[in-house]
Amino acid sequence: MEVRAANVSDLDAICRLLALLFEQEADFEPDYERQARGVETILSHPERGRFLVITESGHVVGVVSLQFLESTALGGRVALLEDMIVHPSQRGQGLGKQLLSKALTHAQEQGCLRVTVLTDHDNRLAQALYEKLGFKSSRMIPMRRVF
Repeated sequence: MEVRAANVSDLDAICRLLALLFEQEADFEPDYERQARGVETILSHPERGRFLVITESGHVVGVVSLQFLESTALGGRVALLEDMIVHPSQRGQGLGKQLLSKALTHAQEQGCLRVTVLTDHDNRLAQALYEKLGFKSSRMIPMRRVF
């Protein structure tokens, strides 16, 4: 297993994994073309964010994305851990922990002062993983307006 920065040749594999993720999330729907535009934008502008992938025998089996923002509260760079998924056939082997650990290290190396992640309320497996790696629940609740 190898965790590495994604590149444009990983776009299709990333979008296929995102489709699996969005099928299970309550607030999103898979849309390959939309997801491909977003992935390509981030891959083309590393100052905005990064995708990391975990591979087995050269095949992408998991992905995580970080998007960078400036925090007025902290006075510096922070990251939003936007998407994370390991292919269902590869789960239970510690790949998610490996991927997430590498993403947190990368965020620190990029000067991030905080990483924020959102999960579905009922996704206890993901929440348990995040808690193992030091994430704490916030008293803030996410709200959004979609245009």
